[in-house]
Amino acid sequence: MATITSLGIGSGLDLNGLLDQLQKAERGKLTPIVQQQAQQKAKISAYGQLQSALNSFQTAVEAINDPKLYQSLSAKVSGATISATATAGALPGSYSVEVSALATAGTLASTRVAEQDTELALQGATGIKLTAGNGDTVTVAIATGSSLADMRDAINADENSSVNATIINDGEGYRLALSAKNTGADASINAFEFVDDLGATAAGPFSQDAATQQPGQDAAISVNGIAITSANNLIEGAIQGVTLNLDGLSIAVGETATSTVKVERNTLAVRDAVGEFVKAYNSFKATMDKLTSFNSETGDAGRLLGDSTARAVESRLRQALSTSVNDGEFGMLSQLGISIERDGTLAVDDEVISDLAANNPNALQDFFVGSDASPGFASQMGTTLEQLLGDNGRVKGAISGAETRIESLNERYERMESSIERTISRYRTQFGQLDAMIAQMNSTSSYLTQQFDALDAQLGRD
Repeated sequence: MATITSLGIGSGLDLNGLLDQLQKAERGKLTPIVQQQAQQKAKISAYGQLQSALNSFQTAVEAINDPKLYQSLSAKVSGATISATATAGALPGSYSVEVSALATAGTLASTRVAEQDTELALQGATGIKLTAGNGDTVTVAIATGSSLADMRDAINADENSSVNATIINDGEGYRLALSAKNTGADASINAFEFVDDLGATAAGPFSQDAATQQPGQDAAISVNGIAITSANNLIEGAIQGVTLNLDGLSIAVGETATSTVKVERNTLAVRDAVGEFVKAYNSFKATMDKLTSFNSETGDAGRLLGDSTARAVESRLRQALSTSVNDGEFGMLSQLGISIERDGTLAVDDEVISDLAANNPNALQDFFVGSDASPGFASQMGTTLEQLLGDNGRVKGAISGAETRIESLNERYERMESSIERTISRYRTQFGQLDAMIAQMNSTSSYLTQQFDALDAQLGRD
């Protein structure tokens, strides 16, 4: 008997179709597992959103937990276009700053030569001696056969040269132009000359052009009538804890630019930090509300609706917001102009915060930062957030638990899929046997029918 290679050929039954239906029914057992996998993945995504919102809130809490914030000062300038920045060492006050000269870098150029890339007759010179305004000298070695461009490159390659070299075409020839790297009279380039191996002056191929020399100068200012000079335009220490920057200023010769620098409490920095704290908490609240929401009309639910971790996080933060700090002048957020609204969000009165930052910064610091012995509001909130977000915290624990459940579901899926494959393989074998048996029975039936027909025909003739 011929071997049956496709189910149903021998029996004439749709055994392949029946096997497909059985396989579909068996694989239906995987659907609950797939749904559970999707649910856990959705939870991990939701926990990630919650974690991100908490991380942003934690950053904002760390900012208001910095004692330097409440002692910071700002320098405001009115008048001429100078700028000023204050450090923690500054003292509040008003200062009159008059600028009569800016610090400049000295420049000097050589006499001209015909070509910049042509070998020059050095006339015994082996180096270029550069002299600064304070008398310091540096000798830059030059090679035999150097061109003007080679000398420029040698000067620029020497870290000790203290000048920058360029080549200028004045329309009649080429000049070596030198400018001091630093501003101020002492750093100025006062002279250059060619020297030989012994350091003696050599004629060289050209000389300095005295008409081009522009000596560097120091900045000259006065603060409340006190004269001060500086080698550069960034002046530190003229006002305690304040750096003055004169680079944006333009002064004509003989003129004076006057500014007023006021050093005062940096209320803007405090107000912004508190504002970011409120904004970050409200953003967290919006994320939490979305993740735990339920729409009674559509039946749509947030991914963390009824989740114990979400409830615990919200409860801990709500409790932390209501915690009283008793050791300082202020004990509650509401005393600082920060209120908890009916919907659970925070609102802040900027004027109250600004007034406290300007007139009572120590009390503000005591409330938010506190001390080692008595942590303030932000310190306590920071501890709460660390407990929620730390490696052993509630959020990471929830994520880890969901990941473990997914791994278990993956293993369960694989076991179930293997079981289904074995079942379908068994069905396929049984269907093959059934197909062969029916085919054989059909063959036997056909043979017997033929024999009976032949016998009837024989009896009929007799």
